[in-house]
Amino acid sequence: MGLHKLIKNPEQLYDLFKEYKESIKGKPILIKDWVGKDAEQVKREKERPLTMEGFENYVADIPGMPDGLDQYFSNREERYSDFVAICSRIRRAIRQDQIEGGMAGIYNPSITQRLNSLVDKQEIKQDVKVNQVFEIGYEDEAD
Repeated sequence: MGLHKLIKNPEQLYDLFKEYKESIKGKPILIKDWVGKDAEQVKREKERPLTMEGFENYVADIPGMPDGLDQYFSNREERYSDFVAICSRIRRAIRQDQIEGGMAGIYNPSITQRLNSLVDKQEIKQDVKVNQVFEIGYEDEAD
C-alpha cells in the first residue's frame, strides 16, 4: 500500500503558496534604528522576502500538513509528477521575488546573488615581466 499524499493536488499546493505569500508580505520586518544628532530611536519596516524554507515552515505549521515539501519538489520515484509544473512555478516566483528585491535594494543583493547562484565574474589578466640582475661578490679576506 502506497503513502497517501497530505497535499492532494497541485491546486491545493498553489493555494498554500498564495496563503504563505500573503502572510509574509503582510508582515514586514521591523528594524530598530537610531537617527539624528540625538540618536532618536525609530523603527523602519523592511519587506519580508519569500523563501523556500519559509514556505516549507509555513506549510509544516498547519495541522495535518507534511513537515517538508522535498518529496513534492523532487518528484521522488515519480510519485509527484502531477506537481512538477506547480513546483516549478513556485520556485520561479520565489526566485523572482528575491532577485527583484535584491536589485531594488530591498533585500541584501549579495545574499540574493548567492541564494540564486547569480555570480558576477570578472576575468583579470595581468602580464608581469621582471628583469633583475644579481651580482654576487666576495670580500677579500686578506684585509
